[in-house]
Amino acid sequence: MTPTNPSLSQADRQSGSAVLEVTDLKTYLFTRWGTTKAVDGVSLYLYPGETLGIVGESGSGKSMLALSLVRLTPEPASRIVGGQVLLGGRDLLALSEKQMRDVRGKEISMILQDPQQSLNPVFSVGNQLREAIEVHDQNLTDEQAHERAVSALTSVHVPAPEERLRNFPHQLSGGMKQRIVGAMAMAYQPQVLIADEPTTALDVTIQAQYLRLLKDLQTRTGVGIILITHDFGVIAEACDRVAVMYAGRIVEQAPVAEIFDNPQHPYTRALLESRPKLDSTATRLRSIAGQPPSLTDLPEGCRFAPRCEYAIDRCQREYPPTLSMSDQHTAACWRSEEAPWANR
Repeated sequence: MTPTNPSLSQADRQSGSAVLEVTDLKTYLFTRWGTTKAVDGVSLYLYPGETLGIVGESGSGKSMLALSLVRLTPEPASRIVGGQVLLGGRDLLALSEKQMRDVRGKEISMILQDPQQSLNPVFSVGNQLREAIEVHDQNLTDEQAHERAVSALTSVHVPAPEERLRNFPHQLSGGMKQRIVGAMAMAYQPQVLIADEPTTALDVTIQAQYLRLLKDLQTRTGVGIILITHDFGVIAEACDRVAVMYAGRIVEQAPVAEIFDNPQHPYTRALLESRPKLDSTATRLRSIAGQPPSLTDLPEGCRFAPRCEYAIDRCQREYPPTLSMSDQHTAACWRSEEAPWANR
């Protein structure tokens, strides 16, 4: 196995097969306590009509990665210090803020984790949805904007859309608010939709409905979806590929079935083993010892080494390269080739 870059090959770039390609993206926060490396060299790609899951513990950098892709990181502390974000071959990091405003919502959209934070409580749903539509087409008449708003709600299966437009956020359930936010994000059928833990605040039944809704939207529009979650159940249900993130970096990427059947990074294995299993008689779940490292004081070598039962001296000294384990499967671990966990 040889070191590889998980971004696309030159032939793939020329063919235009990927709608989104991220290469060595770095987003740091500069504070009085030091430099926080929230996203530290992330590379990934997304095809049209594909769902890429990003999974990891809280604080691993998933949400900051999502905000970096749409250039909405918190200012003035944060700054994107390196890398490329190519959307349809155009580098979003090279655009002016005015150009980026034209791209957001039209070519790349984001659904935030808490829909309540995305909706203004003092404006009706109709006012907010029409604003999201009119910002990209200021020549629309009021009637046309209203028709677009109704169509957007209908596309996410909101019942009685005319009535919902007159409602205020506090009059809607959590699941309905999440659909409204989804309607705003998909109003212009973007090429890429980033969903940052969209099902966290929903109960299991509504969560399943929402995941089916995202898949239905994808089938109808061909949108590529990046789905951020901490739940491997959601990954199994909704995703085609998965990237496992730890301490600001992606440590493993593979198709979903391969991640579940043959994880090649100790962190991925530990996450999977900490899930409850219906066919298990164990009374206690496995836990991952220790805590994730501070992003302002990262270890010199592998960032998972202090918590890894398979770590060797080299793991403490050097960060491993990303190795190609098989087609579309990469892992950043010095011991992946010898796989000491295989005999467990």
